[in-house]
Amino acid sequence: QVQLVESGGGLAQAGGSLRLSCGVSGRTFSSYAMGWFRQAPGKEREFVAAIRWSGGTTYYADSVKGRFTISRDNAKNTVYLQMNSLKPEDTAVYYCAVDRNYVGRHYATGAYEYWGQGTQVTVSS
Repeated sequence: QVQLVESGGGLAQAGGSLRLSCGVSGRTFSSYAMGWFRQAPGKEREFVAAIRWSGGTTYYADSVKGRFTISRDNAKNTVYLQMNSLKPEDTAVYYCAVDRNYVGRHYATGAYEYWGQGTQVTVSS
């Protein structure tokens, strides 16, 4: 069983920063990836960023490239999402997720087997 716990959401002004954390406990997998997704009210859940645990290759949605940074701490089994230059359109519930057998579909919600409970990020203009 894998459990994910997110933290770090909250309220920020446009142009500000927040850092999200996602701690992973339980089973680990040799070739997994972790991703961040977000879902705004009335919209579908969308890919934000992902990182392969082995090697650390990162992937980003075009909408956040250059503003968000995903990273990991192997010793703490934690993944982070540093969000800078926030915009009101970044407002959403942010979820972290585990893809236990990465095969290249880091952008697809269906590739991820385990999900956190979500953390709200609100950006005011």
